[in-house]
Amino acid sequence: MVNVAVIGVGAMGAFHADALSHRVRGARVSVVSDLDADRAGALAETLGARFEPDPIAAIGSSDVDAVVLASPGFAHEKQVLACFDAGKPVLCEKPLTMDERSAYALVQAEAELGRRLVQVGFMRRFDREYAALRALVESGELGRPLMLHCVHRNPAVPDSFTSEMALADSVVHEVDCVRFLLGQEIVAVTALRPAATGSAPEGVSDPMLVLFETEAGTLVDVESFVRTGVAYEVRTELVAEHGMATIGLDQNLLLRTAGRWGGAIAADFVERFGQAYDSQLQAFVDAAAQGTVTGPDVWDGYAAVAVCTAGVEAVSTGCRVEITLGARP
Repeated sequence: MVNVAVIGVGAMGAFHADALSHRVRGARVSVVSDLDADRAGALAETLGARFEPDPIAAIGSSDVDAVVLASPGFAHEKQVLACFDAGKPVLCEKPLTMDERSAYALVQAEAELGRRLVQVGFMRRFDREYAALRALVESGELGRPLMLHCVHRNPAVPDSFTSEMALADSVVHEVDCVRFLLGQEIVAVTALRPAATGSAPEGVSDPMLVLFETEAGTLVDVESFVRTGVAYEVRTELVAEHGMATIGLDQNLLLRTAGRWGGAIAADFVERFGQAYDSQLQAFVDAAAQGTVTGPDVWDGYAAVAVCTAGVEAVSTGCRVEITLGARP
């Protein structure tokens, strides 16, 4: 049984804690930590866990074998380093850190340890459709990838959700998916800002079209539209030399009745990617039982931070921004 500390129990952390307690084999939540003592204490009591107000103390506790970080991004660097000091596997939600310098410092720090301890929470890699598309690309059946068309839509976000946040908090998943599906680094990003929906606050660009260029010349366009008022939609179409393939069509149960035709679209990210989140946690627990991690690593987290930093600059300036990554240890 792997004893897990969950650091940060907002919506995402509470979701992970519930999964670890009820849907993931071989794990139990032993410690809960959050700045909101009332919220964390209530969750800990529900799960039969212990509340620890200090996240660093929670990480170093003797009743903790592994750590799930769902705390704010600005706290990740210090908390990941505490996991390194304690020699404990950590599943760190994105972003790995808030800037390239600190993210690359974690790449170097883990390399000095000589063992993998960081798994970054890019859960789409554990989604069956994304895994199938990656396998198709790797098989070479469709030839060389030429383009990816991606859609990332949310029904609504708070008014405080800016154009830059849409890139850093939503499109970041497409950043990792591009690297995962194609096995290529992104070398440049451009953000185009069409007419905004009336639901967007003054000065906020929603939707946006984000263009990525990869090192092998594959072009990727991402429609980011986070105030559709409709549903949660995530789709990807691969265009290759010898054919096309699409995932995320939401074609589950389709009905024809009384002159009507249609089906349901996922209401939120949990409905669309619930299986991926649980599979991600199961893989983390299984690896943590052996003292290591699997899945997206600290380099993947760093690369995503670098691309998103460039993307935020592209949104702000309207210019194409090139990306140069540090040397890989």
